[in-house]
Amino acid sequence: MKKLILSVALSAAAMTVAPTMALAAAPATASAKLGAPSQLVLSNTTRVLTTLEKRRAEFKKNRAALNSFVYSEFNQMFDRDYAGRLVLGVNGRGASDADVRAFSDALADSLMQRYGSSLLDFNTKLTPRVKSEIALPQNKGVRVVSELTRAGGDPIPVTYLMHQVGGTWKVFDVMVEGVSFVQTFRSQFDAPLRQKGIKAVTADLRSGSIKAKAN
Repeated sequence: MKKLILSVALSAAAMTVAPTMALAAAPATASAKLGAPSQLVLSNTTRVLTTLEKRRAEFKKNRAALNSFVYSEFNQMFDRDYAGRLVLGVNGRGASDADVRAFSDALADSLMQRYGSSLLDFNTKLTPRVKSEIALPQNKGVRVVSELTRAGGDPIPVTYLMHQVGGTWKVFDVMVEGVSFVQTFRSQFDAPLRQKGIKAVTADLRSGSIKAKAN
């Protein structure tokens, strides 16, 4: 369940870099009391869930269309370089921007290849709700605390860490049920990075000999 929610959360956050005009499609719960990041989380989560539901039959028959949808969402969403540096941690010290970008892209592609198709099995009968928007220390962005409510089950907490890049809001970490995207992959790749280095791990991700695993 957690890996499915992570896939939805990553996809749903994608359009947080879109113009504010995208809020025209936001649900009624996206009130003016919420900040721009929270409103975008609400409207975009709703849009992704609705698209998955409407196009489920199409996506089942045409995996290329599903992959295109997933990649287009994800590629617009994440501050890949910054998230990649956070995943690398101390293993990224001294790495060039090009090496960090290559690692970040390989990690993102591995994640989407592994879990993108699982979205077809996901229950889209969910309603997003933002609980709070809190400024991060040292003016580093905001924490948008949300949840996905569902009939007959407990709400699923999803938290987005976002910051502005060039005047647009981008996501650099997602936490599902308290488990961080960044921390999960930092733990997974710490040992290989220490043993092989960033270039070798990037190549392993590209070849599929190492795959990103959402716990």
